[in-house]
Amino acid sequence: MDFKIGAIQNSTVPFNSPDSTLGRHLARRLVQIGVTDVFSVPGDFNLTLLDHLVAEPELNLIGCCNELNAGYAADGYARARGVGACVVMFTVGGLSVINAIAGAYSENLPLICIVGGPNSNDYGTNRILHHTIGLHDFSQELRCFQTVTCYQNIFFGFCRLC
Repeated sequence: MDFKIGAIQNSTVPFNSPDSTLGRHLARRLVQIGVTDVFSVPGDFNLTLLDHLVAEPELNLIGCCNELNAGYAADGYARARGVGACVVMFTVGGLSVINAIAGAYSENLPLICIVGGPNSNDYGTNRILHHTIGLHDFSQELRCFQTVTCYQNIFFGFCRLC
């Protein structure tokens, strides 16, 4: 896909502004690569991101009844439009959507899956959080995605890209 680098710089919110956030940046980048519809399942670990996506006038947030449906909807969208995106919850949502992500990966479909996660102050505390599998280690989900995605990244305190 061909992008125009200058399109980011022409945004209404400059990157060095205090109003510039990762959520706004992700929303703008999704629009720039051709995404107009994002399939999602809202939950406490991704609500801040969803607020930024809703605020982007060129994005439509489409609520789904479960994560697997969101993943398959994004898969179909990618087949029709060139790239798809979904936003789900930490661990329970990520492990549910992984079948759709793996299917898209096996067919070389460009699919962006953003998984909400705990804040950075939760890492290393040895606490067991809700939406986990009951372990102190929050990286199990990321390790699962590493086998069925071409790129993963953790943005502490905000979201996880898979």
